[in-house]
Amino acid sequence: MKSLKVPVLHELDGISLSGAAALMETRALRQSIDEVNWSEYPYRPVAVFDIARGGKDLYIHYFVRGMSLRALSDEDGTYVHPDSCVEFFMRRKDELFYTNFEFNCIGTCLAARGSNRNGRTPFTSSEYRKIRRYTTVDREAFAEKTGIHEWEITVAIPFELMGLDANSLPDCIRGNFYKCADLTANPHYVTWSPIDLPSPDYHCPEHFGEICF
Repeated sequence: MKSLKVPVLHELDGISLSGAAALMETRALRQSIDEVNWSEYPYRPVAVFDIARGGKDLYIHYFVRGMSLRALSDEDGTYVHPDSCVEFFMRRKDELFYTNFEFNCIGTCLAARGSNRNGRTPFTSSEYRKIRRYTTVDREAFAEKTGIHEWEITVAIPFELMGLDANSLPDCIRGNFYKCADLTANPHYVTWSPIDLPSPDYHCPEHFGEICF
C-alpha cells in the first residue's frame, strides 16, 4: 500500500489557484500516477500531482502529458471519465462510505458519496460551487483532439466536503489518485496506488493508499 504525507502551506489560502499552482511547483509533495494495472490497457501518459493543504482546503495540482485531448462534458454532475480526466477518491478510515472527485481537462466535476459504485449520492449544486478549479485548457466543451497535448488542473476541495473537520483532521485517511480517458483513441486507466483486480475498477476502497496529515 502506498502512502504520502500532505504538507501544510498556509500561504495557499490567500492566493489565486493559478498562484497556488506556481507555489506548489516547489513547495508541495509531488507524486506520480503511473501504475498500469491491466495489461489490455498498456498506455501510460505522463501524469503527476502536487498535493498540499491550507487551513480549510486540500489542494491538488495535476499535470498531464499524453495522446489525445477530449472534453465533451461541460456541466457538473455529468460523467467525465470518458474525457481526459483525473480523479481523487477518499474515505475516512472508520467509514464504509467514500467520496469520488473526478475532473475533466476543462474543470467539469463529478462528485458523489456512497459505500460502492451503485446508488451513490451526488453532490448538490451548492457543494459543487465550493470546489474551486483552475485549468490551463479553455473551459468550453470540444471533441477529441489528436496528437500530444499537455494540460494542468488545480483544485481546492474543502475538507468539509470530504466529511472532515479542518480544525481536527485525522492522522490519516485512505484514498487513491487516477488518470483515465475511457472514450479516447488511447484509453487508459492508471493509478497512484496499485489495484489488484481483473478489470479496471476505481471504486475499490480496499485498494486505497494512505494519505496522512
